[in-house]
Amino acid sequence: MAVSPYLLVSIVLGVKCYRARVLVSLVRAGRVQERPKASLILVPAGQLFIGEVVTLRCDIQGHTDTEWRYSFYKNEYQPFYSEVREYSFSVVESDSGKYTCRGERRSDSWRSEISDAVTLTVSALPRATLTVEPESSVFTGESVTLKCEIKGYVGWTYQWYKQDPWGGLITVPQSVHHTVNRDTLTIRGDAVIHGDQYWCRGERRYRTTSSQISDPVTLTVNALPRATLTADPKWSPVFSGESVTLKCEIKGYDGWTYQWYKQDPWRRLITVSQSVYHTINRDTLTIRADTVINGDQYWCRGERHDRSISSQISSSVTLTVNALPRATLTADPKWSPVFSGESVTLKCEIYSYDGWTYQWYKQDPWRRWTAVSQSVYHTVNRDTLTIRADTVINGDQYWCRGERRLRPTSSQNSDSVTLTVEETPKPELTSSHKGAALIGNPVVLYCKLDQSAGWRFYWSKHTQSPENETKTETHSYTISSVSVSDGGQYWCRAGRGTPVYYTHYSDALWMNVTESPKAVISINPDNQVFRGETVTLRCDMQGGGDTEWRYSWHKDDYSHVSFSTTKENTISFVRESHSGKYTCRGERRSDSQTSEISDAVTLTVSDRAQAVLRSSPQSWLTEGDSVTLSCEVKGSSTGWTFSWYRDKDELLSDSSRGAGGSYTLSPVALNHTGVYACRAMRGETTYHTQYSDTQPLWITGVSRPVSLKVSPSRVQHFSADSLSLSCEGQSDSTGWRVRRYTHREKVSDCSSGSGSVTGSTCSISSLNTSHTGVYWCESESGESSNPVNITVTNNNVILESPVHPVTERDPLTLRCLCHHTKASDCIAEFYKDGLLLQTQTTGEMTIRTVSKSNEGLYHCKHPEKGESPQNWILVRVSTNPADKAAPNLVGVVVGVGFAVLFIILLILLWCYRANKGLKQNIDQMSQQNRQPGAEVTQNGHTLRHADVASGSTEVTYAEIELKTKKPTKKREMASVNADTVYSELKHNTDKGNVAGLGDSD
Repeated sequence: MAVSPYLLVSIVLGVKCYRARVLVSLVRAGRVQERPKASLILVPAGQLFIGEVVTLRCDIQGHTDTEWRYSFYKNEYQPFYSEVREYSFSVVESDSGKYTCRGERRSDSWRSEISDAVTLTVSALPRATLTVEPESSVFTGESVTLKCEIKGYVGWTYQWYKQDPWGGLITVPQSVHHTVNRDTLTIRGDAVIHGDQYWCRGERRYRTTSSQISDPVTLTVNALPRATLTADPKWSPVFSGESVTLKCEIKGYDGWTYQWYKQDPWRRLITVSQSVYHTINRDTLTIRADTVINGDQYWCRGERHDRSISSQISSSVTLTVNALPRATLTADPKWSPVFSGESVTLKCEIYSYDGWTYQWYKQDPWRRWTAVSQSVYHTVNRDTLTIRADTVINGDQYWCRGERRLRPTSSQNSDSVTLTVEETPKPELTSSHKGAALIGNPVVLYCKLDQSAGWRFYWSKHTQSPENETKTETHSYTISSVSVSDGGQYWCRAGRGTPVYYTHYSDALWMNVTESPKAVISINPDNQVFRGETVTLRCDMQGGGDTEWRYSWHKDDYSHVSFSTTKENTISFVRESHSGKYTCRGERRSDSQTSEISDAVTLTVSDRAQAVLRSSPQSWLTEGDSVTLSCEVKGSSTGWTFSWYRDKDELLSDSSRGAGGSYTLSPVALNHTGVYACRAMRGETTYHTQYSDTQPLWITGVSRPVSLKVSPSRVQHFSADSLSLSCEGQSDSTGWRVRRYTHREKVSDCSSGSGSVTGSTCSISSLNTSHTGVYWCESESGESSNPVNITVTNNNVILESPVHPVTERDPLTLRCLCHHTKASDCIAEFYKDGLLLQTQTTGEMTIRTVSKSNEGLYHCKHPEKGESPQNWILVRVSTNPADKAAPNLVGVVVGVGFAVLFIILLILLWCYRANKGLKQNIDQMSQQNRQPGAEVTQNGHTLRHADVASGSTEVTYAEIELKTKKPTKKREMASVNADTVYSELKHNTDKGNVAGLGDSD
């Protein structure tokens, strides 16, 4: 609904007219009064602090409280309204300002006049300030007064606090230890504890307001200081007739006065006061000279003007009074006599004391003492008096006396010094060497004077020239390493004093310089020796005789030096510690001039010498071969003589023929079989080496009555296999037994260890590597079979080869056996003397016709399972005359065969030229001959071509055989030499083939 503006204006005017009419009616009735004035009071009045409660009270004059309600204003702004005349609130700093109030009557909203303004000031709580008296350090036993203030404000009372042992604050009340007097707290002396902390806080008497708590005051309590007493003069002792001043101080503090004390004859302390004998001036006490008594003791103590406190008493000062000291007069030069032309300097001293000046005196011709002062003849410089050279007179006497600068004291007179003057001396020049000086040696020249004290020495060469003189502090002049240029004439003279006074020159000394001989060192018997040998070092002088020298011997860094009077130095029992580099040098007996040091030689001392025995060509021999045993000393080759032994320690009867280290058996016989050893000796004391390791020699004969049968028939066996060895012969083998040689047991019966014997058979059920060795049959009479070398291995591969030597022209088959594998499945490479021969997939290799060149060390190798041990194949020379003639016959047959072939080729060539039509047939025949296995028969002979190849590393043979057909096999065997001709053409494609291998499949 919309209201018309005219209606609103009419309502307002109507209300105002009504009020006017009411007012007119009241005036007519006499009821209109003047408006009362409000009055504002602040409780409490004055300064207020943050947090205090203020009450604003508004009174309407002449009216009761109940008929009004009130409005309060701050800075003419009405912040709050109250139904009663009082309004209270807690003030903050922002409540500061000018406040007014007015009343409004409840009945008719009639208002009073506004009150006069009242100012409210709100401040932050002030902080109490705590001070301590005395301000400086407190001494033990002193009381302390604390004062608390809140500056700028009055009307405060104060509370006192102290920190308890647990860090909390406790109130300090009035007590016998603490006296509270308004704003002060006095702590009694025995309650003042170092490190205690105190606080204070102000409180208003009629208001619940406290100031901020003060900063803490920490009490610092020091022990009473000790006075320090010193004496002036500071030196001790005091001399008779001197006064003494004592000074008392308490360092680090001021404001003290001092009390003085002295010990009386009864050892009591008495006070020393001002008197004719003692003068007190603040901190000093002066004792008159005639009161200074030796042994008197004095003390002092400090006292405070403003505090009833005294310092600790000082340590005592004991006066030491000595008689006046005596001056000591010395002359420079200190020696006597003085020589003509020398000046003299006298020095006066009072030992153990300083601070003196000196007076000088001289005896005149009338024997009176007169003072000597500064002049052209006498120079005085503090404690010295220098007498000019032309004033130095023989027999003159001088003395001196000391005086104190700051004390009127003189010393006692010195003893007198009498001058003795003599003529200028002449020195004597000598040399350390006798005869010629050797180049490189030190030479010392000596300048000798009977009066040698205090001189410096001057040396001239070639001429007496002061400009080229060399000065030394001593009477010797050393040339550390003389050379040819150092030869010539030398002079010396001496000088002393300032200016320098010189003696006469000595007589000339001639120095002759010659070449120094060089030492040469040698070691006998050898530079390489062994522990326990005797070694002699020899030092020879090149161009020098033996009798004029003594010798020094040096080892390594010259840390070991020995000396001898002869040129030989013997070490009777050398040890490893004697090893090193040795040198020597000679020293001439007459003047200790030395030779040049020798070049170094190295002595090497090894442990006990060991002989080493070797055989050449090998230790397995055939009867009739030759063998050489060589013995040497490991690490040494000089001066040895060798002895030869067989079967342990049996010295060979012809041992002397091997004394040079080589013992040859040629030709070898069966009785040479045995175990050989050697050892060496040398030196005058006959030093022996240890025995060499043993070297067996095994000699096989062509025919033996008994042979050793091995089952399985091979020389190499796997571990854990069984082995049977038996003696079998052409006749009864009873009385024969199997013997063996191993490195562990040497020579023993087969039955020793794990072998079991039945008759002449030895069986070993489970082999191990310790069974490796040489086995043979031996009769009770000492006859023996050929030996067999048995090898037992833990390897997975062994080489199967014949047990006994192979005879020339016989075939030889070698098989490579793999453990737990069939022989045919064992792929193998075969080696001789370390060189590859063949690779066979069947594990087998055959040499069809063996020759002596096939003898050697064989082994085989599997690509995965490893390789076999090596085995020596011995080839025995054939004794069949037909075998010896066969090679010649084959040569003749082969020659005839090639001649026949050549004739056939010539006939074919002639036929080719005669008939070209025959060419096609010949070509076809040639093509057929190139096919593998093709055969052509002509004139009753078969031409056969065979290519046998098994890989790039195998041996390939091309064989051509010319055979004559016969009707029966028996006829062929009977007439093989007459009817059959063999021609073999062999082509070896194996890269590892060894020349002289022979025929092989």
